[in-house]
Amino acid sequence: MRPFPTTGRWARALAAGAIGLALAAGLAAPAAADPAPAGPAFTVPQGTLDAAVACGPNTTNTSRPVALFIPGTTLTPEENFSWNYFRAFRAAGRPYCSVELPNHAMSDIQVSAEYVVNAIRAVQARSGQKVALVGFSQGGMIGRWALKYWSDTRSKVGQYVAIDPSNHGTLDSYPVCTVGCAPSIWQQATFSRFLGALNAGGETFAGINYTSMWTPTDEVVFPNLPPAESSRLNTGAGGRANISTFDVCPGHVADHLSMGSIDPVAYALVIDALDHGGLASAARIPKTVCVQPFQPGVDPVTGPARFATYAAGAGYQVATYPRVFAEPPLMPYAAAG
Repeated sequence: MRPFPTTGRWARALAAGAIGLALAAGLAAPAAADPAPAGPAFTVPQGTLDAAVACGPNTTNTSRPVALFIPGTTLTPEENFSWNYFRAFRAAGRPYCSVELPNHAMSDIQVSAEYVVNAIRAVQARSGQKVALVGFSQGGMIGRWALKYWSDTRSKVGQYVAIDPSNHGTLDSYPVCTVGCAPSIWQQATFSRFLGALNAGGETFAGINYTSMWTPTDEVVFPNLPPAESSRLNTGAGGRANISTFDVCPGHVADHLSMGSIDPVAYALVIDALDHGGLASAARIPKTVCVQPFQPGVDPVTGPARFATYAAGAGYQVATYPRVFAEPPLMPYAAAG
């Protein structure tokens, strides 16, 4: 595991060595609190998985849960969170780590989930606390695949906070994929085999509190309108809070990319969830957020240009990533039911 840099490219070669030093220094939790790994064997080399995890300050042997940020489709943690959430968390002294999904989260989500599983294990061992997952879009959904098929992770996660997650897919994938699209876009299509496997049985697990938030004006995870909000979590154990931005600020207009980067309502709900065991409440959010232009961490001078770059990068990935013409097959462990 490597420290999270504030600028520049991440030092991947140093990262693989860093986690080895951390484990050698005895940062892992005691065996009694750290069940043996359970689930499918990884297909990705361990060193590659370890190099994808980066952490900010004060994340070793902490007294509070560390937020593990997972980016959305087309994005890296740097592109998604470095200019907003990470700046705000550093300023507030909140501990955080992140995991970079392969190929800008455009490739097979089943493989990307291995990165999340490894990150959960590594951050829990590093911090000595149950992890608080914080994800945007695909990043808000992929953790559920990790929890479902690698059962040891369920004892390592206490909070699950998702911003516009594609829990039940999007109808937008169908027109996009008529000319071929990235594997992860196929998998996030409503009625995909991937989502069928993910949502079979309960959608949530005992011992974990889940907050799922969304904007009804989302143009990417669509539809997020009642009664069939795609982001909603409907069944299962544990605690669940399903919150629309309209529950906080009626008529609040936000698009998909702004929800994961600059939206003050989404940020307020994330913080409220983290400060209340993973369960946000719209009633606790002050109405003053409804008139804020940006969430904390976003520079009001450079923020608009940074958002434009972020949005352009997302569009570039959709336009240029190699296209496939069918959803990836389910892995044997998932196909077996």
